[in-house]
Amino acid sequence: MSTVLSRRDLDFLLFDWLGADDLVERARYAEHSHETFEAVLDLAETIATERFAPINRTLDLHEPIVGPDGKVVLPDGLAEALAVYRDSGMPSAVFPEELGGMQLPYLVAQGAFVFFQAASAAAASYPFLSAGNANLLVAHGSPEQIDRYARPVIEGRWFGTMCLSEPHAGSSLGDITTRAVRQEDGTYRLFGTKMWISGGDHELTENIVHLVLAKVEGAPPGVKGISLFIVPKFVVEDDGSIGERNDVALVGLNHKMGWRGTTNTLLNFGEGFATPGGARGAIGHLVGEEGQGLAQMFHMMNEARIDVGLGAVALGYTGYLHALQYAKERTQGRLAGQKDPSLPMVPIVEHADVRRMLLAQKSYVEGGLGLVLYCSRLVDEQETAPDEATRARAHRLLEVLTPIAKSWPSQWCLAANDLAIQVHGGSGYTRDYPVEQFYRDNRLNPIHEGTHGIQSLDLLGRKVVLDGGAWFAELVSTMRDTVERAAQRQELAQFAAEVGARVDRLVEVTRTLWADGDPAVALANSAVYLEATGHVVIAWVWLEQLLAVGDRTGEFFDGKRAAARYFRVFELPKVDAQFDLLASLDRTVLEVDPAVL
Repeated sequence: MSTVLSRRDLDFLLFDWLGADDLVERARYAEHSHETFEAVLDLAETIATERFAPINRTLDLHEPIVGPDGKVVLPDGLAEALAVYRDSGMPSAVFPEELGGMQLPYLVAQGAFVFFQAASAAAASYPFLSAGNANLLVAHGSPEQIDRYARPVIEGRWFGTMCLSEPHAGSSLGDITTRAVRQEDGTYRLFGTKMWISGGDHELTENIVHLVLAKVEGAPPGVKGISLFIVPKFVVEDDGSIGERNDVALVGLNHKMGWRGTTNTLLNFGEGFATPGGARGAIGHLVGEEGQGLAQMFHMMNEARIDVGLGAVALGYTGYLHALQYAKERTQGRLAGQKDPSLPMVPIVEHADVRRMLLAQKSYVEGGLGLVLYCSRLVDEQETAPDEATRARAHRLLEVLTPIAKSWPSQWCLAANDLAIQVHGGSGYTRDYPVEQFYRDNRLNPIHEGTHGIQSLDLLGRKVVLDGGAWFAELVSTMRDTVERAAQRQELAQFAAEVGARVDRLVEVTRTLWADGDPAVALANSAVYLEATGHVVIAWVWLEQLLAVGDRTGEFFDGKRAAARYFRVFELPKVDAQFDLLASLDRTVLEVDPAVL
């Protein structure tokens, strides 16, 4: 049994449920077939298993350091694994053929990339961030910028970052102080400091393309004054060759609980630390027009949020598989009621509470993977569906689901990792088994690309009220359609009724929260709203999976039914108390005096 990821489950979700094969009928993917999709998945599984997984523990035990020459030192094996990834063509998976890409559906590319995230989150982080970087440039950069800065990233020769946060600002991007000064030659000079920059400095590639948020002198205050700039580590000459070092300096490395193999940096722009002769400003190139930076960066951030959800699922899933294997091999105790000490000990998977923990993990990770891949299919729909109405519908659904797809797996697949440790018992709390690392690695996902609180404000404060609630209504209608179809099947009718009742309650509570139009009251418990909505959505995803299972039998399909039953019986009822709390418009967190905390 593979302990990286279940290929059987991935194939079921991609082909049986989400209809990846149907995408080859569209012009963009016409050169592909089921066979090419399977070949990409095979290649990803092989590289992830043979190259990424073996170095995962090494990357955790040997954090990046700054050597005597000021360069980042990374453990052996990482550069070699990433070179194999580059040579396979994987960095170009979703990009168009004219840019040297495979032009794969986003759905299939995500199905391939989840193997790498499961095998080594730290190693996978470098190409993960780089792909988002190049995608943003392809969407918003000029043809010259795409050719000069995006192509090398697409080819895997360079990596890319996003530089948003600053030590004093955190997620409050309107308060950034990095400034950009216009130059007569059309470039800008940037001065400032950026914090928490993953992949911000290393020697893995010959150049790093930083995408940096800054404010041009004289720009309006707040987010309206933010612009986006390309700031390469090394200046790129007109012929594409690497020039002198740009004024981008590594100030220090952050040491994290997990993802230890990913350099996480404090970078200084424009203070002369990286170049001889003193400060001259980091040379930057404006993307688009001044003042568009935040909107452009959200192109990358929204994609990254779906990918964060996928990464959370990947770590939860591999942790579940490790726990399952351990539970089948580890013998301890005897079954309840067996008091004869001469009886042999049984594998712990025979104990009811261990099965409970395994079922919980299975329901979280298989439900979470379904949600994120569904969102990936929506990306393909909004870009390639044959008619505008279908594309618009997919866009609305994706916008509403994105904060859920980021946060729900980050919370509940982390809970799966916690249970994986528990299944291992005391052994799980040691470094002799990898489940403790999976937990530490996954603990980042509820934080980066926007915390649960930020995602909940986005969902309840923005997404559900867009266009008078029409976008939210699109999701509700989609879930109700599934409920109606499931109600026609006798074995699913009760589950369908229970999901339908919670969808109705979700609509009712949403109206109640916004009835008085007071944002302070409506949003006070937005995190509770996000969690409850996420559970309803996952229940809907499980109902969809059961419809795809149909009446097929066998261990795999029976396992789907068992996990769905667990979620229905143990998890879905939790939302009732949460909805009651929300409907009460409770003001506890608004009225508490910070002095008493």
